[in-house]
Amino acid sequence: MSSTSGAAGLAALSICETRLLALTDRGRLPGHEAAGVLRDAAAPHETTQGAGPEAGMHRAAAALFNTIFAAESSLRRPSP
Repeated sequence: MSSTSGAAGLAALSICETRLLALTDRGRLPGHEAAGVLRDAAAPHETTQGAGPEAGMHRAAAALFNTIFAAESSLRRPSP
């Protein structure tokens, strides 16, 4: 992956994470639904078969989603 596409992916992930946090903070999306979004996003990447670079990228994406999920779960404030 080039540094440009890596930066684009990181920026996109940051935007999505920020939007989920904003939606939950404002009471527009319950915390359990935001968690569901992260789990749903990780699921297809976790089941990727193979050993090539593309499969590794999918597994890395799943790991990122799961890391975000774990971090947000430990910091999540109760929904109003």
